[in-house]
Amino acid sequence: MSAEQRLKELGIELPPTATPIANYVGAKRVGSLLFVAGHGPARDAQGNRPTGKLGRDLTVEQGYAAARSCGLNLLATVRAELGSLDRVRQIVKVLGMVNCAPGFDQTPPVINGCSDLFVEIFGQEAGSHARAAVGMGELPSSIPVEIEMIVEVA
Repeated sequence: MSAEQRLKELGIELPPTATPIANYVGAKRVGSLLFVAGHGPARDAQGNRPTGKLGRDLTVEQGYAAARSCGLNLLATVRAELGSLDRVRQIVKVLGMVNCAPGFDQTPPVINGCSDLFVEIFGQEAGSHARAAVGMGELPSSIPVEIEMIVEVA
């Protein structure tokens, strides 16, 4: 089943493509690789996005949801760049950054929100990826999670 068909089957609608907030582009293609800039979680219907530190303001479950939202934003950018998610051969690498309170060491389960989404949409073979899940002292606009990725394009 194609990635676009899988999205429909799961009832997942991608958010509008995010506009970069500084002097960079959302994605840059080099050969068969698409480097996708860091994306935060999507805004809700009221225009708000989650903020705060994991381990102080947010639970691992809330962080997981924020990481999943980041994944949806990343996929929206990939679709905008490629025209269709069906052009993704595989997810190569994910870098997940978690806004952490001191002592918070549960970054891998948080970033699983994004990783699980990619496997759900692209399948085990194409959706599994190399990954880092690191804790940060701060993230832009106090977002709880920021994720960037590298995709191989067919």
